[in-house]
Amino acid sequence: MTNYLDLTGKTALITGASSGIGAATAAIFADLGARVAIGYHNNEKGAHAVRDQIASTGARIVAIKGDVRKTADLRSLVDQTTTELGPIDILINNAGSLVERQRLAQITEDRWNDIMNLNLTSALLCSQMVAPGMVERKSGAIVNIVSIAGRNGGGPGALAYATAKGALITLTKGLAKELASAGVRVNAVSPGVIDTPFHEVFSTPEMIKNFVAGIPLGRTGTSLECAKVIAFLASDAAAYVIGETIEVNGGQLML
Repeated sequence: MTNYLDLTGKTALITGASSGIGAATAAIFADLGARVAIGYHNNEKGAHAVRDQIASTGARIVAIKGDVRKTADLRSLVDQTTTELGPIDILINNAGSLVERQRLAQITEDRWNDIMNLNLTSALLCSQMVAPGMVERKSGAIVNIVSIAGRNGGGPGALAYATAKGALITLTKGLAKELASAGVRVNAVSPGVIDTPFHEVFSTPEMIKNFVAGIPLGRTGTSLECAKVIAFLASDAAAYVIGETIEVNGGQLML
């Protein structure tokens, strides 16, 4: 039986993959046959645990440290991936964070720029570095990980984060239009309330309870549920899907 999600022979770079959605995506990609590079910044222990667990299955995987807010680190991430695993066929721009909850009166210019650099500019620059090789080979897939916050403005104190994710949805469409004719597909996945370290840091149990009350499925999602959709968009099963943002939120937001 044909496996339309097969990624055998592909090299994938996933930023921000030391835990949560990025880590789950790395595991699925490896299971589907891809060579995987995971980027991480502060969570070295988590990244090495992800690497070691996946490597134990016989898959080829490397963990590379870098701060996606720094152009030199992004370049090193791309170059090391290419050197160790081969030309990048799949890029998952997953690195991002709310950083901290701040309302309008609290946001400083420096904090605003930091959140934009982390969630938006890093995806632009990493795509810019990876796209030429994809264009040359007339093949490639880029998946940006956005957020339901980019659709609805986010929860309390998430103004800057929501703005960055909304812009990333727009960037996805712009990149898709520019690169489609060269055989490079660009799409996005928009998680809702997912049970990851993100909400352990930024959301109280009471906030989660209120979020879940508005989810038709009546529960939070899992990293694996997001990763499976990312794998679809990265694979040939999505060969005719361009510029789309797929919502993974249990029905919390229906467009």
